[in-house]
Amino acid sequence: PDGGQLVEGLGVGALPAVTYLLLENVCVGDAGASALAAALDRGALPRLKHLYLCSAAIGDAGLLALTPALRRRPALDFLGLSGNRFGDEGLAALVAPPPADAPPPQAEALAQLRVLNLYSTQITDDGCAHLASRLRSGALPALKGLNLHAIAANGAAIGAVYDARPAAPAGCEEVRWH
Repeated sequence: PDGGQLVEGLGVGALPAVTYLLLENVCVGDAGASALAAALDRGALPRLKHLYLCSAAIGDAGLLALTPALRRRPALDFLGLSGNRFGDEGLAALVAPPPADAPPPQAEALAQLRVLNLYSTQITDDGCAHLASRLRSGALPALKGLNLHAIAANGAAIGAVYDARPAAPAGCEEVRWH
């Protein structure tokens, strides 16, 4: 019942070969997201590329706690956060520019992220406007797959986000769920 217990004991170098972590329908919650952030900061899962935290009861506070650790994972290319209860505040933290004095890899925060799944979250029109603005400014330059289906925002706000994404390179198809 407490997904936080799954991650709080991970220490330096824990699970060094794991590149894919899926915690779906596990009550990670905000405390568990904070515990995962602490484990990542201690050096756990150093090769993590795909992180799925779907239907994990993560709210804004949990995503705020997890975001700095995710920024220090430059190889992260898939982030699945569908079915969580975070909204505009958590999304804003996730896509915010790194601090001006941030050293690498945080300075290149989420630069390799190709897929972002935000299906069935509490993101509203305001969150979509913020995300669209960040995408137009060059945030998430590798993003090709984006899922905004069943969020709280209206269709026009969602469409503006999709339109703001970087163009797919020639010969590549973009992925758009809605």
